[in-house]
Amino acid sequence: MFIGENPIHIKVENNSDIAKLVLMPGDPLRAKYIAENFLEDAKKVTSVRNMLGFTGMYKGKKITVMGSGMGMPSMGIYSFELFHFFDVDKIIRIGTCGVVSEEVKVPEIILASNVYSESTFAYAYDGYTKNVVEGSKKLNKTISDTAKELDLKIHEGTMMSTDVFGPYVDIDAILDRVPNYLKLLGEEMEGFALLHVANSFNKEAAVMATAVDSKFSDIVLSIEDREKSLNDMITLALESIIK
Repeated sequence: MFIGENPIHIKVENNSDIAKLVLMPGDPLRAKYIAENFLEDAKKVTSVRNMLGFTGMYKGKKITVMGSGMGMPSMGIYSFELFHFFDVDKIIRIGTCGVVSEEVKVPEIILASNVYSESTFAYAYDGYTKNVVEGSKKLNKTISDTAKELDLKIHEGTMMSTDVFGPYVDIDAILDRVPNYLKLLGEEMEGFALLHVANSFNKEAAVMATAVDSKFSDIVLSIEDREKSLNDMITLALESIIK
């Protein structure tokens, strides 16, 4: 295995520019939005391939927020580099998802207790052959408890990560292959990779997603509405990761 001494996709002046606590939206511009609107004294610390990362302060705690890009390979690269080269302690993914359960309404929040995937990502990564990975029980409990403190409704359960964008394919054909004992709440494209990489380092990671479309509803949030609806999830992630 060749890893090298320095990360290839994250470039900072000093390793201390990356905090031990990290929030990861998919969109690097959403990372910029979070830095500008939620963090104090935030500065851009990395911009390789325009995958922007910012570090600032939230209630006295140092926080980094950076994009993961779309899909498991991209998430796998950035989360690996954060854990391996910068010894990050916790990562919370704050993304968007499609709803595959009538229980969840747009734009409610889902917290993944575990994530299912048909992808070969984990097998390629380290020979892992199972289709389900679990999030950090400790971090998930903190998020759940914090949601109650903030009076925010969240759904907790299984999510699915796919290698394709759900609205562009026959998502029902994929869902039909999911084992019956798994009661999926939503589908997205990055969570499985984050949790598997985190577990390989024995680090804490959690996956949250705001529902932006549903197979049971015609409601589809605009880009502007998506940004607004994400604010509750961003606050919940920030309040949880500092505890």
